[in-house]
Amino acid sequence: MEPVPTDLPAPGTPAPDLGALLVLVARGDQDAFGAVYDRVAGPVLGLVRSVLRDPAQSEEVAQEVLFEVWRRAAAFSPERGSATAWIMTMAHRRAVDRVRSAQAATDREHRAALLEHTPDYDEVTERVEARLEREQVRRCMGGLTERQRQSVTLAYYRGLTYREVAEVLALPLGTVKTRLRDGLIRLRDCLGVTA
Repeated sequence: MEPVPTDLPAPGTPAPDLGALLVLVARGDQDAFGAVYDRVAGPVLGLVRSVLRDPAQSEEVAQEVLFEVWRRAAAFSPERGSATAWIMTMAHRRAVDRVRSAQAATDREHRAALLEHTPDYDEVTERVEARLEREQVRRCMGGLTERQRQSVTLAYYRGLTYREVAEVLALPLGTVKTRLRDGLIRLRDCLGVTA
């Protein structure tokens, strides 16, 4: 295989201008691209890393930028600015695009997680139903006689045993059991509970 002719200067002579190297890269000169790479890879990686902060992503984006320099070298115009500014602008834009892309992906994942998170039950409906049930129980408790209400309240809201309810009300145990049974039957009928 014959060596590819190059327009690069011989070793020991001053390095050509970066703009001149880009003109050679635009013609497909791989040696010129090697020289461009050697001169700008460090600054490109530094700029990209200052934007991204992630070393692995920074290296990936810097590689993409240098590949873009190879592909788009013909688009460089020395009249519009320096070659360094052109390359560093591409690097900055590509790094910012990566940050925006990552943020958009994070936002999408967050929205998807919110959509997937459906509670096992509808909290609002549960609260409304519990409130309605409490109101219905209060209304039905209001329909009991005073004696039945006292017995049910002591047994079911204060947690007393039948014997303790009898002691608190100073009544025989059988009387308390009868009041509780009658009160619970009236509550069941009022609440519409089937046996």
